[in-house]
Amino acid sequence: MLRTKGAWSFVLPGFLARQPFAMLTIGIVLLVQHTTGSYGAAGTVSATAGVAMALCAPQSGKLADRFGQGAVLLPGVLLHASAIALLTALALLHAPLWALCLAAVPAGASVPQIGPMVRARWAARLEGSPLMTTAAAFESVTDEFTFVVGPVLATALCTGVHPAAGLITEATLTLFGGLLFASQRGTQPQPSREAGSSAAAGDSGRAASALSIPGVRALAAAFLGIGAVFGGMQVSLTAFTEDIGQPGINGLLYGIFAAGNMLAGVACGAIHWRRSPQHRLLIAYPLLTLATAPLWAAHSVPLLGLFGLLVGLCVAPSLINGYTLVDTLVPATARTEAFTWLTGAVALGQAAAATTAGRLADSFGPSAGFLVPLGGTSLALLTLLSLRGRLSPAPTGQEATRGVGHRTALPVD
Repeated sequence: MLRTKGAWSFVLPGFLARQPFAMLTIGIVLLVQHTTGSYGAAGTVSATAGVAMALCAPQSGKLADRFGQGAVLLPGVLLHASAIALLTALALLHAPLWALCLAAVPAGASVPQIGPMVRARWAARLEGSPLMTTAAAFESVTDEFTFVVGPVLATALCTGVHPAAGLITEATLTLFGGLLFASQRGTQPQPSREAGSSAAAGDSGRAASALSIPGVRALAAAFLGIGAVFGGMQVSLTAFTEDIGQPGINGLLYGIFAAGNMLAGVACGAIHWRRSPQHRLLIAYPLLTLATAPLWAAHSVPLLGLFGLLVGLCVAPSLINGYTLVDTLVPATARTEAFTWLTGAVALGQAAAATTAGRLADSFGPSAGFLVPLGGTSLALLTLLSLRGRLSPAPTGQEATRGVGHRTALPVD
C-alpha cells in the first residue's frame, strides 16, 4: 500500500496535521477548568466545540469535494488558529461562560478534517483495489495513535508548562501541519465543480449531499454508536478510577482499550478478506455491542482492563469496514463529504455519550456510566440491521461516474 505512487507525499504531512485533532477537547477542558475552577463549565465549553465540529465537518467535506482540499484548508487553518487564540484569550481573561461557549463554536467548526481528506486521497489512488481495506485499517490505526498521543501531549503541556500551552500548541500544529498538507496538491482528488456544473438537463447543477445515499445514513447511525463507546469509556473510566482512589491508572486503562483498537486495526489490514465489507460489518458490529455488555459489572481494575481490551478489539473492525464501504457506496465526487459525515457522527456520539455517562455516574455511581456504550451501540445496531439492504454497492461503470448530482447513479430509495 505504501508503495502506491505519491502515497508518502500525503501520508507524512497528514500524520502531522491530524495530531492536534485529539488535543483540542482536553486542551479546552484543562484551560477552562483552571480559569473557572469548574469541571462542569469546562465540559460545557468542550462539548460546544465538539458539537460545532460534528455539524460543520460535513459541509467542509462537501466544499473540499467541490473546490479541492487545498482551497478549503488554506482559509480553514487560518480561521481555526484565530478562533483558538480568541478562546484562549477569553479564558485567561476570565470571561463569562456564555462568551467562552460562543468562542468555542468557530473553534470547533473550523477544525480541519485531515483524516477524511487523507482517506479520500487513498480512495482516489486505490479505487477498485483490494488494498482499500488495508488503507482503511492503516488510517484507523493512525487515528487511534493520534488519540493516544494527543491527550498525553496536551496534558503534559498544560500541567508542566502553562494551562494555555496545550491549546496554543494545538493551534500552531494545525496551522503549519495543515498548510504543509494543503501544499501537496498533486495527490488530492479531482474537484467536482466541473461535474456539478455539467449536470443533466432538469437537474439543479448542484451536487446532492452524500447523506442522501441511504447507505451513508446507515453508516452514520453505526458511527454514532461507536462515538458513544469512545465518550462513555473516557468519562466512565475517569469516574471509576477516581472512585477507587487511583486516578493515575485512568491513562493505563484507556491505553489498554486503545491498544486493543490498534491491534485489531493492524490485523484487519494484514488479512486478505474474501467476504464483502458490508458482510464483515454486520458481523463486527453485533460483536462490538456484545463486548460492551459486561463493562458495567466490572468492579476491579484487572477485570475492567480485560473488558476494555475486548471492546477495543471490536471497535476497529466496525470502523474499518464502515470506511471501506464508503468507497463502494459513494461516487468519487462526494467521498470527502461522506468521510466527514462519519467522522462527525463519531464526534457527535462521543459528545452526547460523555454528557450522559457523566450524569449517570454522578447520580448512580461510576459503573452506571458504562451502560452508555451498551445503549448507544444497541440502538445503532438495530438501525444498522434495519437498513442493511442499503449497504449494497453503488452502480458500477458509466453510471457510477456521473457524480452525486445525478440521482440515478445513487441508491436513494
